[in-house]
Amino acid sequence: MWQVQWMLSLIPAEILSLIYWIIIAVGITGIAAGWLGRWIPFYGKYVQLLKPIGVLLVVLGVWLRGGYDVEMAWRAKVKDMENKVAIAEEQAKTATAKVETKVVTQTKIVREKGETIVRYVDKVVTQDKEVIKFVEHCPIPPAVVNTINAAAKNQPIEEKKQEAKK
Repeated sequence: MWQVQWMLSLIPAEILSLIYWIIIAVGITGIAAGWLGRWIPFYGKYVQLLKPIGVLLVVLGVWLRGGYDVEMAWRAKVKDMENKVAIAEEQAKTATAKVETKVVTQTKIVREKGETIVRYVDKVVTQDKEVIKFVEHCPIPPAVVNTINAAAKNQPIEEKKQEAKK
């Protein structure tokens, strides 16, 4: 049955609508002619055929028109959903752009803060004599200090080299 609907979908919608209304109108005319034809002498023998044919045409026309209306309703729903999807895609693009911008900005800020901390620590450690004395007499193991320094500089920790130096 879907093949018939597919073939009918190849015909423009306005022409199909007109054809269905013509079928309904011919069927109603056939029914009316069947009732009125009783009183016309030469027409009376065709009355028995006009009524059933008219009824069949009306039923067929209404059935086809109903199928047409359902098809048009589905096409409208599909078009509406396509519009919603297009709007959602545009919103997704703008949201993605905002998120990417935010991530890049935050990454830049984190890098800048890390570099500032490293510069500050280098400045304080190299210039302040008391800090240097404290570091030399620090009870914290050198492995911990080296690990923290490597993490601050975003460098991989080389544990094997540190163990070999001990």
